Amino acid sequence: MFQLNNLKYKSILNIDYLTIPQGKVTCIIGESGSGKTTLLRLLNKMISPDGGTIHHNGTPLQEMDSVELRRRVVMLPQAPAIFPGTVKDNLLIGLKFSEKPLVSDDQLNQTLQMVSLKKELDQKADKLSGGEKQRLALGRVILMEPDIFLLDEPSSALDESTEDLIIKKLVDYCTEKSKSLIMVTHSKRIATTFGEHIIEIKNGEIV
Repeated sequence: MFQLNNLKYKSILNIDYLTIPQGKVTCIIGESGSGKTTLLRLLNKMISPDGGTIHHNGTPLQEMDSVELRRRVVMLPQAPAIFPGTVKDNLLIGLKFSEKPLVSDDQLNQTLQMVSLKKELDQKADKLSGGEKQRLALGRVILMEPDIFLLDEPSSALDESTEDLIIKKLVDYCTEKSKSLIMVTHSKRIATTFGEHIIEIKNGEIV
């Protein structure tokens, strides 16, 4: 799915060779500042490498349209944006940005259930806690149905039991829908429990 060769980005990453398989749960682990988030951002052209190549399904990333790529390879940052308005507004805004058909309230509520967010659609999004906002943003990304999820610490604001529940639901969803999940996580426990492919980065290099 992704193949990286002789990749360099500033003084942050120096990767000789790396492959990330399709249709798997890939977990990226490593100490803070090791380059994990930078790697995610490179995979959907939020930033470009200073040297080397990234191929997606055999095509160099620099030859791919950035907007089209980001509709299929969607990244959720650790501190996701929450937009003014209601829970419903925030769930639908990803579909609007990506010019995809909107979905029914029933499907929105099913998504809220999937991310264990017990809120009404008409509630104000800015009143949610940090963990609730993180789950709301995750629901927004799920509704976009990308081919590949790039998630940066998607459960960092959650307690351990909620973290396990949501990650399991997300992994089950990706397995059922044949989606690929690439997830940065601070937790080796999460990586070893759910990861089918684990990448460890240390000082910008693959261990």
